[in-house]
Amino acid sequence: MAPLMESYIIYRKASGRWNATYEQNLQLFDRHCSRQYPKAEALTQEMVDGWCSQRATEKNNSCRARVNVVSGFVRYLRNRRKTTVAEPVFPRRERQTYIPHAFTALELENFFKACDRLPSTPRIPAVRLRKITVPVFFRLLYSSGIRTNEARMLHVDDVDLDHGILNIRHSKGPSQHYVALHGTMLGLLKRYDAAIRALYPEREHFFPAHTGSCHTRAWVQCNFRELWSMYNSSYATAYELRHHYATENINQWIGEGFEFDSKLLYLSKSMGHSTLESTRYYYSLVPTMADILEKMSGRDFDDIVPEVDDEEGQ
Repeated sequence: MAPLMESYIIYRKASGRWNATYEQNLQLFDRHCSRQYPKAEALTQEMVDGWCSQRATEKNNSCRARVNVVSGFVRYLRNRRKTTVAEPVFPRRERQTYIPHAFTALELENFFKACDRLPSTPRIPAVRLRKITVPVFFRLLYSSGIRTNEARMLHVDDVDLDHGILNIRHSKGPSQHYVALHGTMLGLLKRYDAAIRALYPEREHFFPAHTGSCHTRAWVQCNFRELWSMYNSSYATAYELRHHYATENINQWIGEGFEFDSKLLYLSKSMGHSTLESTRYYYSLVPTMADILEKMSGRDFDDIVPEVDDEEGQ
């Protein structure tokens, strides 16, 4: 099946729907087929069902994540009449029970104070780079709600410093979108750009690592953990700045006589969500909104924004 899988990968990459997890799981499926069915000449239902059936150690969402790429591969073949094998049946999606950390004003003040107090010695490029980048990078996450990987992978050409617009091309799935920056954040990015150009005049990434490539996930995690714990005792992650952005926006809608559905849609597009169902999650973190919404509209959230099936391919 190598030629078929290779053409499928090319197709998915061309449509911006490919990542390292997909590649790993497709390789594992290929290995499963070659080991269990070494004499098979074509894809069979037994191969697909054997790999995609939920394992005793798996939760529903873990199973869905593992078999998603195989389901897409089967659908790709079916649409091109290269197989009659049926797509695997997914287990039901489990509602997420994780509650993000609710930042307090003091915690955020402490964190950014730690960012701004990074040492400037020893006077070597790596220390200088960190001192310039860290305060700006984390303020961008805080003020825009973009994902950590979206900020890491920004290219210089993705940041319009004339109009204050981010072009988010490297996102979760194919959800390329644009983010308008607050004026204070735009001013900070302009000052950062001027400073970083002195160190990396020909840089490709807006936030370059000392190697010239983009920063790693570990860089984000290690810097956030170190600076957060300097003055705060609670547990938090850098990604939760995105959650904070969403809930703070929703909180600002209270008492404005707002058009709820349009504001929710704007927030959803700004955050790069493929469906309103993803944005709906943040609404659940602001419980007072439900009562206020019903009082103002006479309808609850499910009446206004029904649950959306965000399955891939729908």
